[in-house]
Amino acid sequence: MRIGLVAGETSGDRLGAGLMREIRKHHPEATFEGIAGPLMKAAGCDAWEDAQALSVMGLVEPLAEIPRLLGLRRRIGSRWIKSPPDVFVGIDAPDFNLGLEKRLRRNSIRTVHYVSPSVWAWRQGRVRKIAKAVDKVLCLLPFEKAFYDHHQVNAVFVGHPLAESVPEDLDRQQERRRLGLAAAIVVAVMPGSRVGEVARLGPTFAAAAKMLGERYPDIGFVAPLVNNKTRRLFESQLQQQGIAQQFTVIEGEAYSAIAAADVVLLASGTAALEAALLGRPIVAGYRVAAVTHWIVRAFKLLKVNYVTLPNLLTKEPLVPEFLQNEATPQALADAVVTLLDDPVKRARIAASFGTLRKELRRGADARAAKAVLKTATELRQ
Repeated sequence: MRIGLVAGETSGDRLGAGLMREIRKHHPEATFEGIAGPLMKAAGCDAWEDAQALSVMGLVEPLAEIPRLLGLRRRIGSRWIKSPPDVFVGIDAPDFNLGLEKRLRRNSIRTVHYVSPSVWAWRQGRVRKIAKAVDKVLCLLPFEKAFYDHHQVNAVFVGHPLAESVPEDLDRQQERRRLGLAAAIVVAVMPGSRVGEVARLGPTFAAAAKMLGERYPDIGFVAPLVNNKTRRLFESQLQQQGIAQQFTVIEGEAYSAIAAADVVLLASGTAALEAALLGRPIVAGYRVAAVTHWIVRAFKLLKVNYVTLPNLLTKEPLVPEFLQNEATPQALADAVVTLLDDPVKRARIAASFGTLRKELRRGADARAAKAVLKTATELRQ
């Protein structure tokens, strides 16, 4: 069996590697090819291009990359049309993968899209494009399947891989000792995984931390950054605020940093779900480029009341979130203070997040592999 894959960025690489491992349990001879990250390469994917080639975001920011991305998509699509795989799986990166999937499907190649785009949240008209592009959508969130059922798109809820991969047994005090955190109160600060996010949010998070430091003499901060570039940028922002001495800044080890914390201040994104799965209270902030924000508001593209994922998955919103101009140092610091001063509330939030973890833990890698293999062999309706 031969399977085509295109994964975008780190999260897609992780999903792709898990999918490959599970497929090989059923088909040890299976081969994989396409656009892959380091985990997929290590799992045996023949990488025609690195996943970082798809690392663009926003509405306006990627415009300069369009010619390159269109050329890449055209080349790999032609390659698969000339030599068709048994099934193609586009992993996340919907702006790239949906167009590719549509072309491949028109040429009788079965297609699966792994990770539903947030069509239920914004740009809902994309569901029509998805219906034309894919034979099956693999959903990570329970409410997504109902959305696709309503629009008559074949979808399967596989669960969220993070609910299995995020460790459950990280002890707060043990992780503090391991990271060298001696303060009585610890706040994890995560201003984003991309340079643009850290550039927009880092100074605000640093200023909020300074306010918290003035209120709590026994507070310390830990900031896990994804690479040296974002680390250097955030360290310079901390120095400008005069708060660097109270920070332990590290690369990687995000789970340890979250587990060590009493509260996590983060940029809304995957980190919010990771913190929730680790049972830690969260305060979220986020900013996009001003033009992107204007377009979203002007055309009323956003269809949900919250953007931080845990708030969409729990019965009541548990994560205070502050977007664009609302993400001020004072607002963020006040929200963290509210949680730090209320241990009962923190315990209630942790219990709710524990329930969420159980709901999302479905054996996602195995269920996704089963759905892909079924799509590869079943007749089209």
